[in-house]
Amino acid sequence: MKRKIVVDSCCDITPEMKNEMGVISVPLTMMLGSSEFCDDESLDMGGFLGALKCFTGKVSSAAPSPFLYQEAIEDSESEFVVTLSSKLSSSYNNAVIGNNEAAENGREGVHIFDSKSASAGETLIAIKIYELIKSGLEKSEIVGTVHKFIDSMKTYFVLENYDNLAKNGRLSKVAGSLIQMLNIRLIMGADGNGEIALHKKCSGTKHMLRQLLALIESSGKDTKDENLVISHCNNHSLAEQLKTLVTERFHFKKIFIIPTGGISSLYADDKGIVVAF
Repeated sequence: MKRKIVVDSCCDITPEMKNEMGVISVPLTMMLGSSEFCDDESLDMGGFLGALKCFTGKVSSAAPSPFLYQEAIEDSESEFVVTLSSKLSSSYNNAVIGNNEAAENGREGVHIFDSKSASAGETLIAIKIYELIKSGLEKSEIVGTVHKFIDSMKTYFVLENYDNLAKNGRLSKVAGSLIQMLNIRLIMGADGNGEIALHKKCSGTKHMLRQLLALIESSGKDTKDENLVISHCNNHSLAEQLKTLVTERFHFKKIFIIPTGGISSLYADDKGIVVAF
C-alpha cells in the first residue's frame, strides 16, 4: 500500500498510528512571546505545557511553510494531504502552494483536503482516507467520498481552562474567570464551514457529557460503521468516561482516544477535550 497521507501537526495522532497508516506530519510552530516551539517529534510536551501555564502574554502559532509541504510531498509517495481548516489557519493555502511547487518539479497527483476542522477532526479524516485506501478504492473515488465525509463530519470541543482564549483576545479575562468560577462548560465546535461556533452552555461536567451525547444523537448520523475520535490534553479519565457513555448508547465501529499534540494543546489547554465523528 503506497498511498501515504501528509497531515499538519494539528492532526492528533500516535506514533503507532503514523507507522500503521503511513502518515507524515508537517509541523506548525507555537509562539509564547519570543519563545518558539516546533510541533514535531522532538517537542517536550511536559516542558511546553509548563511554559504555557506560566506564560501570561499572548500565545500564537504559525502554519507550516509552503516549502515544508513541498518537501514532504516530494520526499514521499503521498497522494493526499489533510490540513487545518482554511478559516482558522494558512496551513491549507501553504499546502496548495507547496503542492504547486512540487508539481512544477514533476511530482503531480496530490489532492489536498481542507478539513474544515482541527485536532480530532483531522485525525478522523486521516483514518477515513486510510480505510478507503485499504479497501482498494481508486483515487478519484477516495477524493469524492472524503469530501462528502468532511461535509457531514461533526467536531466539538470543551475546555476546562479558558486562559488561552483570554490571552488571544477571544474572551475577556473577567468572562473566563466567571465561567470557571461558576463551573460552566461551553461546548464549542465547527460550524460546518470551517469556523468555530458555540453549541451548548452546560452547568458542570455531568451536564456537559449528557449534552455531548445529545449532540451525537441529534446529528442523525448512522454510527454503525463509523469511527469516533476523542483527543484530550492531560484528561484521559474524562476521555474514557465519555467513551464508556458513547459505547453504551451508540454503535461506533471504533473509538480512538488520543493525547493532543503541541498545537492542539496550545488552544485546548490543560484538561481540554475534542470530539469528532
